[in-house]
Amino acid sequence: MTEYIDYPVTNTFGIPAKAARFVEYADVDELRRVWENFVGSGRPEEILHVGAGSNLLFLSDFEGVVLHSAIRGIDVCAEAADGKVCVRAGAGVVWDELVDYCVGRGIHGLENLSGIPGEVGAAAVQNIGAYGAEAKDVISTVEAVDLHDGSMRVFEVTECGYGYRQSVFKGKWRGRYAVTQVCLTLSRRFDPNLEYGGVREALRAGGIVPEAVTPRQLRDTIVSIRQAKLPDPMFEGNAGSFFKNPIVDRAVYARLHAIFPDMPCYDAGDGRVKIPAAWLIERCGWKGRALGHAAVHDRQALVLVNRGGATGQDVLRLCRAVQADVRERFGVELFPEVNIVGKVKE
Repeated sequence: MTEYIDYPVTNTFGIPAKAARFVEYADVDELRRVWENFVGSGRPEEILHVGAGSNLLFLSDFEGVVLHSAIRGIDVCAEAADGKVCVRAGAGVVWDELVDYCVGRGIHGLENLSGIPGEVGAAAVQNIGAYGAEAKDVISTVEAVDLHDGSMRVFEVTECGYGYRQSVFKGKWRGRYAVTQVCLTLSRRFDPNLEYGGVREALRAGGIVPEAVTPRQLRDTIVSIRQAKLPDPMFEGNAGSFFKNPIVDRAVYARLHAIFPDMPCYDAGDGRVKIPAAWLIERCGWKGRALGHAAVHDRQALVLVNRGGATGQDVLRLCRAVQADVRERFGVELFPEVNIVGKVKE
């Protein structure tokens, strides 16, 4: 276990932020010692658990304890006669390294989630998703330590309250549990999902016949699509998709579609549809526009970027301006996908 005071917290927005304390732990025993030091002892510090900082917007320094998991390791726990494979990964494993590990060993089901930044623990909290796939589709159990009493708990996927970019760990139990390990049910059978976001078209553009695509080709294509659309945080700070795609009743969409016939949508089940937030933002004229040092990306309107020198408050002001214009024009509310930490300066 390592502990630092006034430690800079890494985040892909590239916004300077410090934690009063930063503690990294390498296993469950160390995490329990952290709990004994900062929670069980009655010390009042607020606790924030982070992954790689890829889904965070800091509005200010964090006056508490930031925890980070360094629990590594990927293990194939079991294989069944029907080809199902159980894979268990530490919360501190980089998500895309897990995807690459599985593809390289003939274990399938994660290909469409290639290239997503962050770590395994955060993926289970956030229910990451892309190109027609979500983490909840493959997660079987989530192991976590209760930061209220230090106990260990294993959550079945049905207990995780998974929804679109949502879970109980991000909602009603936000900050209560520290994810330590995640078990996924994958397969030796490759059943490619090619029906979303122009994947087939991208394969054909690369000279690949979709019906004959290999797992590695699909992974590489998904990564290429992401790289073409999304800015590299190393050069332009961002947290990927800043907003969730709004989900509305079909009747609401029908009224909007009558006014905006080119408005796209995707079936979200239960009589609802998902409207691409990027389309709404672009139609409001925000694509490529800046507000101070923060801007809407010029290739992907779903992404807000730090053009250099932006504060968290700058990004938040841009977020609110975009939300207001979408609300005024379409009557649709946009909600951030990014976790916003700190106090708002009005």
